[in-house]
Amino acid sequence: MTRIDDMPAAWDERAQLTTFLDYARDTARAKCADLSDADARRAPLPGSPLMTPSGVISHLRWVEYYWFRVVLLGEEDEGPWTDEDPDREMRIAVDIPLASLLSEYAEQADAHRALVAGTVLDTRASRPIRDGRHVDLRWILLHLIEETARHNGHLDIMRELIDGTTGM
Repeated sequence: MTRIDDMPAAWDERAQLTTFLDYARDTARAKCADLSDADARRAPLPGSPLMTPSGVISHLRWVEYYWFRVVLLGEEDEGPWTDEDPDREMRIAVDIPLASLLSEYAEQADAHRALVAGTVLDTRASRPIRDGRHVDLRWILLHLIEETARHNGHLDIMRELIDGTTGM
């Protein structure tokens, strides 16, 4: 897999934010390259039984859905989580082939990339966050960069523990 560069084509704020989010997304996919379905379902961290490569990719896919579709646009929340099982997107991922999870993640990224391209960065979210504030698209992009980068660290550790692969 050829990864994209983290250098934006332009130096405006939108180009920088979207380039870094795309780079983080691409890194997550790269960290799963050539991983078998069986290994993608492994939870190599003893204290984190839901932390599998499949679970992280599913989580990243659904986190983007939530922030863009539910919070920003105000759509109904149709995510897999429930009040009884708030981490369900990670739990059900072990029953889905990794290739399907990666494909869904890429499809969501494409749809969200188009949404962001046509939305002003100052656009306020339709729904408030926990403290009642309505964040803007800029904040959502920054949050998703942080969230994806943090989980890339988890993927990096898991991949090394699963099969010794490093440096992706």
